[in-house]
Amino acid sequence: MNKTVLITGASSGIGLNFSHKFAGSGHDVILVARSEEKLMALSQEIMNKYGVKAYVFISDLSKPEASKKLYSQIKEQGIKVDILINNAGFGLFGEFEETELSKELDMIQVNITALTELSKYFGNEMVSRKNGRILNVASTAAFQPGPLMAVYYATKAYVLSFSEALANEWAGQGVKVTALCPGATKTGFSDAAELQSSKLFQSGVMSVEDVVEEGYKQMMTNDKVVIVPGMKNRILTGAIRFMPRKMVTNIVRKVQERV
Repeated sequence: MNKTVLITGASSGIGLNFSHKFAGSGHDVILVARSEEKLMALSQEIMNKYGVKAYVFISDLSKPEASKKLYSQIKEQGIKVDILINNAGFGLFGEFEETELSKELDMIQVNITALTELSKYFGNEMVSRKNGRILNVASTAAFQPGPLMAVYYATKAYVLSFSEALANEWAGQGVKVTALCPGATKTGFSDAAELQSSKLFQSGVMSVEDVVEEGYKQMMTNDKVVIVPGMKNRILTGAIRFMPRKMVTNIVRKVQERV
């Protein structure tokens, strides 16, 4: 049976690829992002290519009232959300005393607050129906502190912890919650976060197609709560558990530094 999938940050990167993946699997999609031009073009492409519905909602989730407004607009149109992909998010590179506070507050609003609100609004409906899925895009950054991207790493730690807790709470309610934790991935994220010259992104990245393929497969076919795409990333995140936190933090600092 076809589902309706809400995807935030649908205009590029992981969100864009999830939009194609779900539509290509026969599901209707709700596309959410700030860029009306990109979303309208994507909607038309998806409907023509896959023969499914592709709704467009323009929303800047860095605005405090945006998530509530988005939920209300979707409700007003009578659309039921079966699967929620909380993908919207961004990062910022630099020493904390030098980065812009306004950007970091926007980051917290998008990466944490909007994700939490949308999970509450649509998750509660899923619980009442005893059916639904939520995938929150976290990061391998969630597993350790991140000097030079302190706020970003902290927001992703929240996403991981929050997702694991919800998965436990809703395990018997028919709602599955998953945290997707990709490592460095070839998307527009590195440009937005000013990471292009960091050692992390110079050392090799996964393709966005591989990340989405693994995330989709694991989410839709098993009950795994935390998905870490890529063997290298799984080894690294596993090893972190056995290392002193100070050592982990120092290693992350060295990896994050510009080449």
